[in-house]
Amino acid sequence: MTDTAACWTALENTPTATLKELFAADADRVGTYSATLTVEESEVYFDWSKTHLSADLVARFEALAEAAGFDAARETMLGGGMANPTEGRAAEHTAQRGIGADESVAEADAFHMRMRGLVEAIHDGVFGPVKHLIHIGIGGSALGPALAIDALARPTAEWRAPVDVHVVSNIDGNALEAAFEVCDPATTMIAVASKTFTTIETMTNAASAIQWLEESGVPDPYGKVVALTASPDKAVEWGVDETRVLPFSESVGGRYSLWSSIGFPVAIALGWDGFAEFLEGAAAVDRHFADTDGFANLPLRAAFVDLMYVQLRGCQTRAVFAYDERLALFPDYLQQLEMESNGKSVLADGSPLGRQSAPITWGGVGTDAQHAVFQLLHQGTVEVPVDFIAVKQPGHDLDPEHHAILLTNCFAQGAALMAGKESDDGARAYPGNRPSTTILCDKMDPATLGALIAFHEHRTFANAVLLGINPFDQFGVELGKQIANQIAAGGGEGFDPSTEALLAAAGLKD
Repeated sequence: MTDTAACWTALENTPTATLKELFAADADRVGTYSATLTVEESEVYFDWSKTHLSADLVARFEALAEAAGFDAARETMLGGGMANPTEGRAAEHTAQRGIGADESVAEADAFHMRMRGLVEAIHDGVFGPVKHLIHIGIGGSALGPALAIDALARPTAEWRAPVDVHVVSNIDGNALEAAFEVCDPATTMIAVASKTFTTIETMTNAASAIQWLEESGVPDPYGKVVALTASPDKAVEWGVDETRVLPFSESVGGRYSLWSSIGFPVAIALGWDGFAEFLEGAAAVDRHFADTDGFANLPLRAAFVDLMYVQLRGCQTRAVFAYDERLALFPDYLQQLEMESNGKSVLADGSPLGRQSAPITWGGVGTDAQHAVFQLLHQGTVEVPVDFIAVKQPGHDLDPEHHAILLTNCFAQGAALMAGKESDDGARAYPGNRPSTTILCDKMDPATLGALIAFHEHRTFANAVLLGINPFDQFGVELGKQIANQIAAGGGEGFDPSTEALLAAAGLKD
């Protein structure tokens, strides 16, 4: 029996109490299981008191972290070591924020300065009037920019630059046409984000964007394109002048790439100072994660909670509800971050995992979700741990009552999930004892959003280390793409009868 196996056995044999019993047994439970993280001049407050964590479980999870080699794995990742063994490379997203191998940090700084020069040149009118940027990518190269721009570059936001950014990821032409409809080609630039500069969805959309510029009479369509890639030679070969190619390192994974040149549209939307604040907010979490051990390490503590519900209580999903319209895309962003990173069935050495890995991450926006999915959370037959995310300061200038009602509903839902309500009428009875975590931010600004994203990156990494898996590869997305490419090349033969019939029905095969 391995050390980690013994730790898991101890955890599985640890008795648990109800949430009400846990509060009754500890008058300072809120103080014990909550914490505040300072980010620039504001704070992010985390409350795990409404989860089933106990002192015994925490001690056993800390023992698991030690047996799993958490400290060494953290040092390897943050130091630019071989954190991604299946692909034979480091995972250096934190180097983009100033923490990593010296040479990687220096390279990231140089790439940032190159990006800054181009961003400021566009804002200063060097490329003529630029009112719109269409950012074309997919996966992490689109989800991250879309989240940051939607959260921060709103009409009332102080960081908004005079360029509207439209993020397009779907190969469905309706998505690209919607951007064309609201952009003037004469004042539009195109950003093409692809690590390899071969991603079929991205490059097909990019070709259509070039065609749109050509058909609209733009004299030098390729002169309007900025390439964001780890393969600069391919971008130049495609037609982008090297002065408008913004590279990033091969060791920065797609879903962790927002901090690199993939963040170009964010810098265009916010201005460079806003993007720099975004990086610094993430770096504040990096420093906490690097310098804090055990239960006091907040991403690691969050991983303890995640594993408790998946491994010990059999929960197969985790719900995230942002009680702030500015964070409407946050659950979508976390879906890729967590499920692509930790949706694995083998250990880092390729042997079977032998237990559950990542839960299904899903969620929505409060208060909309209360009128849609909360019925199941309160009275359904499955236990779903819930994360609530809220912001103290509103992002609008309307009557403060709007925000007061929003926050009241957020806190009330957590209270109701825990307390429940007895009734002789079963239809009106609530079982209670349903867990939730609340993350409350002072305000939503670039530094705070950067901190929130970095916190969840490190939470995802901590989960992976305790499970013994590699969170930095994603081979599970490849097979479907390979088959799609095979079909597109005319080599789709020998599929199952259902697939053959679908191809024929859609006119893709005789």
